Amino acid sequence: MGWSDRWMVIAIPLLWFFVFFLVPFFVLGRISLAETMIARPPYSPLWETDRDGNLEIIASLENYRFILGDALYLNAYLSSIKVAFISTIFALLLGYPIAYYIARSPEPRRSILLLLVILPFWTSFLLRVYAWIGFLRREGVINNVLMWLGVIDEPLVMMQTDFAVYIGIVYTYLPFMILPLYANLVKLDDALLEAASDLGARPSVTFLTVTLPLSMPGIIAGSMLVFIPAIGEYVIPALLGGPDTLMIGRTLWDEFFSARDWPVASAVAIVMLFLVVAPTMWLQSVQNRQEERD
Repeated sequence: MGWSDRWMVIAIPLLWFFVFFLVPFFVLGRISLAETMIARPPYSPLWETDRDGNLEIIASLENYRFILGDALYLNAYLSSIKVAFISTIFALLLGYPIAYYIARSPEPRRSILLLLVILPFWTSFLLRVYAWIGFLRREGVINNVLMWLGVIDEPLVMMQTDFAVYIGIVYTYLPFMILPLYANLVKLDDALLEAASDLGARPSVTFLTVTLPLSMPGIIAGSMLVFIPAIGEYVIPALLGGPDTLMIGRTLWDEFFSARDWPVASAVAIVMLFLVVAPTMWLQSVQNRQEERD
């Protein structure tokens, strides 16, 4: 394949990346350097000319100094990291056995199980989150069943808590954990497992020394697919969380649409992008170098 052919193959993805990532990124960067104004749009220009025609630069880094000195944004970011990390751990603990079972199943059953994993995507994300309100509220399905079985005497408080947020995030992003793990585990050579068994290794030892290390790329890929969007999640904390549930997505929404402070919200988005994407890209590069050495 010549250079022209390779360029034609990557031209459309590069154009998509430029239009839908780089352009919005530069627009956010431009707004983050402006000042809030009661106008349309609600931010100032970055430069203006006086009566003599002299160009005056009025862009500043004041918005970045503000968010770095305000504890609200730091607490919201750290809270988002905590919620996303715990949700990723639970998604991994639930998703790994499911992915392993699907990968080890015979072909007809495997296809049906994969269809069941993908099936929730056929329903609106918002409707699926709203459905959990019917399960978790005081008069919901879970409390009614537990009280009918005699397990509890009074309804449990599950709605508008961090527990409900964790449930919603894990349920929503669990397929994103299962699918990369399945794609990795299905390629696992059965001869390696048979060799470990022939050498006297117990199933638990085989899993820890063979299966788990070989499935690490799938674990990393699935964890990133869950962790990154969970940090910026807004809908689930807004519907299932309480007023004390502090996450950066909710803070951004309040800044953009409630306070209409677009410059500060843009600065928060830029900082968040670097804090999330930069470590992820570094981790991916480390993984690629490790695979090349192996």
